[in-house]
This record gives sequence, C-alpha cells and structure tokens, in this order.
Amino acid sequence: MNMNKIEELFACYPFTMSDEQVKSAVAEMMAVHFAENNNKDVWAQCLNQIDLTTLNGDDTEAKVIKMATAVNYFSHHFPTLKNVAAICVYPALVETVRTHLTEPIGIAACCAGFPASQTFPEIKVAESAMAVKAGATEVDIVISVGKFLEGKYQEVCDEISEIKAAIGNAHLKVILETGALKTAENIWKASILAMAAGADFIKTSTGKIAVNATPEASYIMCSAIKAWNEKTGNKVSFKPAGGVSTTDEAVQHYTIVKEILGQEWLNNNNFRFGASRLANNLLTSILGTETKYF
Repeated sequence: MNMNKIEELFACYPFTMSDEQVKSAVAEMMAVHFAENNNKDVWAQCLNQIDLTTLNGDDTEAKVIKMATAVNYFSHHFPTLKNVAAICVYPALVETVRTHLTEPIGIAACCAGFPASQTFPEIKVAESAMAVKAGATEVDIVISVGKFLEGKYQEVCDEISEIKAAIGNAHLKVILETGALKTAENIWKASILAMAAGADFIKTSTGKIAVNATPEASYIMCSAIKAWNEKTGNKVSFKPAGGVSTTDEAVQHYTIVKEILGQEWLNNNNFRFGASRLANNLLTSILGTETKYF
C-alpha cells in the first residue's frame, strides 16, 4: 500500500473526536451501563476470554508446564465454568506449551521483537513464522511505534502485511501500544492501518510500559473496528491487554465492547483479554472466596 493509498484510507475513515470527548463518552457509558454488566455471568464470560499470559525474562519451561497443567485440569476443578481462551508466551516456549497442553485452546506467541519491535523486519517475519512452526496458532506483534510516530505509515503497514503472509492460517494480533501513541487520533489511525494491513485482532498494549490498556483506548479501537466492519463487512477482533487485572477493569472493557460492537463480539473468537492476574481475580469474584488457581 503506497502513501497515496494510505492517505486515501485515512480520509475514508476520519476521526473527529477530541481526547476530552472520548473521555466524556467513556464516563457516560460507564455511568449508564457498568452496573448491568457487573455480575457473575459476565465475570464468567470474561474468564473464558482470557489469554493466560507469562512474558517475563525469567520464564522457565517448568513455569509454563505448570500453567498448561492448570489449564488442562481447570474443568475438573471448576466444572461449571468455561476454560480460558489461550496460553500466551514468548516464542522460545511455544513448543513447551504445545507438548504439554491437552485442552483445545489457542497457543499465542508474542513475536517480532516483542515488546519494543525494534529489530530488522526480516527477523520479525522469521521469528513469527518459526513460532507458528513450533505450534503457535496465534501470533501477537507490536507495530513499529517509532516509525508510526514519524509518519512512516507505509513501512508500518508493509511489516504487518509481510508477517501476516508468513504465518499462514495463524491469527495475527497487532498490538498498537496505545500508551505510547498518546492521542486519540493516533490510536484511531493505528487501528485503521493495522486492519488494512491484515490484522485479525487489534490489541491495546504490551503491558511493558507505564500506560497500558485504558477504557479510552478501548473506546477508540472498538469504534474503529465498528467503522471498518460497516464499510468492509470484515469482523476484526479486539484485545485489551496490559494492566487489566481487576474484575471491575474487565467489566469496563466488556461494557465498551458490548455497547459499541454488540453481542456478536462477546465471545472468545472476537474479544480477548491479555492478562495474568485477572484470571484469579475473576475466579475470586465468581466463587466469592479468594482463589489462586493459576
């Protein structure tokens, strides 16, 4: 996609809200709809939408095996609840998950120079393809934020498209790192660009910088998904990640997805949470007693 096409793309999907208008819209939405969604059924649904995640420098095979084992035995311990949606790890640990996971859930790998995306495009493509070969069914990548902020939209778009082509049938989740993009307009443009480049999901954050998933970022991204769907008919999925750890935070993002995108998105094919602590906090809310299963 050349720059003229990118400018045409942005002209086709204009964004007219200010940051303050977004903030006000989110506050109003929460005031009206949060309470109706703050219940056990929604908490259980949110649990089923979690990508159970560990992305630390000290991750070990033993730690990941323990996570996979907990997922494998989840239904035994909680027979009335649906399991999480996927396990998300660094590429080097994908094969460990694949070897030990027996439940039919996704295996997600954070690739392409995650979390900074500051490496060569060829390495991003190769790492993503290698993760899929190792067993990943989903690939999470970060846009080149620096290039985006410099207005090098074509380079950002080309990288996403090349990775998408390299991973075959695996789902591509494109992380915008919304805390680094800062403005509503930037988040909107990055959302449109990622979807045009072939993202199956657009995702808020890595969880590795100071500002991660916010309700305002979710509002903008879900609005972009809605606009994209109305024009193209394509249903792009959404994933708030990074800093979503409490039940209330999960319900906030759930409320935004429900109000903007509607019932069709309220499932783990179209809406995920990237989280580690959230699973236990949701279980605690659902069961009414402190639970540290994962």
